Amino acid sequence: MTVLDCGGRPLDLSRPVVMGILNVTPDSFSDGGVFLSRDSAIAHARRMVDEGADIIDVGGESTRPGAQPVPAQEEMDRVIPVIEALRENISLPISIDTAKPDVMRAAVAAGAGFINDVRALREEGALEMAAALQVPVCLMHMQGEPRRMQEDPRYRDVVSETGNFLRARLQAAKAAGIPASRLVIDPGFGFGKTLEHNLELLRDLKKLHGLGAPILVGLSRKSLIGKALGLPVAGRLHASVALALIAVQNSARIVRVHDVGPTVDALRMWSVVYPEEYKE
Repeated sequence: MTVLDCGGRPLDLSRPVVMGILNVTPDSFSDGGVFLSRDSAIAHARRMVDEGADIIDVGGESTRPGAQPVPAQEEMDRVIPVIEALRENISLPISIDTAKPDVMRAAVAAGAGFINDVRALREEGALEMAAALQVPVCLMHMQGEPRRMQEDPRYRDVVSETGNFLRARLQAAKAAGIPASRLVIDPGFGFGKTLEHNLELLRDLKKLHGLGAPILVGLSRKSLIGKALGLPVAGRLHASVALALIAVQNSARIVRVHDVGPTVDALRMWSVVYPEEYKE
C-alpha cells in the first residue's frame, strides 16, 4: 500500500484517487477565467470535495498549446491566496501545479503538500527546491514547450521514449535527495503528442507501471477527444469519464479531472464489479 504524505495530509493510493482541477487562470483551455476570483475558486473546491475528490490541484499558469509564460510573481498572486484559504477550509491534500521553484516554495509554505510539475523538475533549481520541501512530486513527460508542442510531435516509439524520459527524471530526482516514496509519474497526454501517440500511450500505460512509481494521468476534456469524436470542449464529459476509467484499468492511480462527481461514481461502480482489481 502506498500512502503519500502530502504535508501532513495523507493521500492513500491503495485505490485509484481523483484529483480535482482548480485552474486560477484566465486562459486555460476548458475553464479559463471561471475561477479567477478567490471566492469562486474556494466555492468550486468545496463542490469538488463534496463530490468525492481526494486531492485538489491548484494551477496559476495555463499549459495549453500556445499558452504564454506567466511571471513567477503573477503566478503566486493567483494561487497563494487560494491555497491559504483552502488550507483553512478543506481537509484534503492540496497540490500546486507549477514548474517554478519560487512558486513551489511559496505554495508549500501556504499549505500545498504536493507538487505537480509538467516540466519534471527541469527548471533551474527545481530539483533542489523539491528535495528541500519534502513533499511528493509528480514528474510529467512533455515533448517541446507549451507554445509549440503540438506543431509537429514525432516519436519512433512513443511508449518507450516516454518511459525512458520518466526513468531518467526519476533517477535525477532520487540523486537530488527525493526518495522514491515521494515520486509520481505522468506520461503527459496531449503534451507534444498526436491523437495516435495518445491512444498508443493509453493502451500501453501498464508498461510504465514497471518504472516503480504511481501513475497520474490527465485526460479530462482534452483535445484528443475532440479529434477522435468531433466533440467541443463543453461536450466531452462522458468521453472524459470513459478515458479516466480506461486509465485506471491500465494501472493509473491518480486521475486528474474537471468533472469530479461523474468520475467518482464511475470508479465506485467499477470497484463494485472488480473489488480486488480496484485495490491492486
